[in-house]
Amino acid sequence: MSNDVDSLCMGEGEMMNGNRPVRHSVLEVLLVSLKLGLLSFGGPIAHLGYFHAEYVKQRQWMDERRYADLVALCQFLPGPASSQVGMGIGMIRAGIPGALAAWIGFTLPSALLLAAFAYLFQKADLDEAGWIHGLKLAAVAVVAQAVYSMGRSLANDRPRATIAIAAALAVMAWHHPLAQIVAIALAAAAGLFLCRETFPEQTEQAPASFKGSRKFAVSALAALAALLILLPLLRRLFPDSLGLAVFDGCFRSGSLVFGGGHVVLPLLEQEVVPPGWVTPEQFLAGYGAAQAVPGPLFTFASYLGAMIGGWPLALLATIAIFLPAFLLVAGILPFWDRLRGRQGVQAALRGVNAAVVGILLAALYDPIWTSAVRTPADFSLTLATFALLTIWKLPPWTGVLFAALGGTAIAVFS
Repeated sequence: MSNDVDSLCMGEGEMMNGNRPVRHSVLEVLLVSLKLGLLSFGGPIAHLGYFHAEYVKQRQWMDERRYADLVALCQFLPGPASSQVGMGIGMIRAGIPGALAAWIGFTLPSALLLAAFAYLFQKADLDEAGWIHGLKLAAVAVVAQAVYSMGRSLANDRPRATIAIAAALAVMAWHHPLAQIVAIALAAAAGLFLCRETFPEQTEQAPASFKGSRKFAVSALAALAALLILLPLLRRLFPDSLGLAVFDGCFRSGSLVFGGGHVVLPLLEQEVVPPGWVTPEQFLAGYGAAQAVPGPLFTFASYLGAMIGGWPLALLATIAIFLPAFLLVAGILPFWDRLRGRQGVQAALRGVNAAVVGILLAALYDPIWTSAVRTPADFSLTLATFALLTIWKLPPWTGVLFAALGGTAIAVFS
């Protein structure tokens, strides 16, 4: 097993001394990813730009072709794409320990900031503060921007737009935790029939090859499947275990997020708001705060865990929501070359991506809009924030700051 772990995801140019893998420093991976975790504002697309500048241009840990192929893989998989790219680079650089180091470094700053925000929220009784209401309105604008941009790229023809609208209608009509899962599954089937258009030819260069242990990869995928099946069963057997319930909810949400980090919003909302663990207002305030910190949006789970059960559950929720991403990267990377060229896989994925646009559109109305926008002033501030993000192309944290200041002004002058 140690040889399997060491060889996982080592590329062609990283083998020497009789096919023994080069051993790079795990500490080096940790420190570089920590730097990125402190500075990477702006969401997943911006994160990939930071990664390219640091890992490809400055440090030359991989070439352009391998980086582009790794990004293509992580866009294909469910989960947080930028975090998965970081994990993949960590694996290529220093094996499984490198993947864990890359995840810890990139995730730790935002996880700590959001857990601390949850602690402040509870201790200072900020629920009615004007700037907290501004964060809720910022969440409306940010999700509206996500729906707008994702719709233009993922549902921009008649078949996919139809799938998106059907998914939105389905989850609005059927208020059940399984609604999103069923919508995604049906959209994959619809995509097989409706989205089998001719795909662009591959670039002139052959895809980069990612070597690795297929035995370890199969084990990772088996662990993912086992946890998806066993966690709900254990939750039924131990209904009083809050930690198990939080782990199950976050793990399942992290397994089903196609199309970007914003899609985790409706999945997590179904897990934590109906049981009464957090209120809709607390949920939206945390989501707004998550836009203002660097690093991956999935650390919103750190905030939710802290709100539910303090620092221990913050750690548990953070591990649970990122664990599927780690298992998927470890499990799919060695098989990626074979999978990426299959037209049926691409067609199903197009249907899934269209469905998540619809799911996010439904979430934009309920609970986001219905919980936050209550007055003409609220609508005006939301519209202005949306304009800053979409027309002026400002980064999300500036929109959050603008909305927080606007919320404070509304509270003072209303």
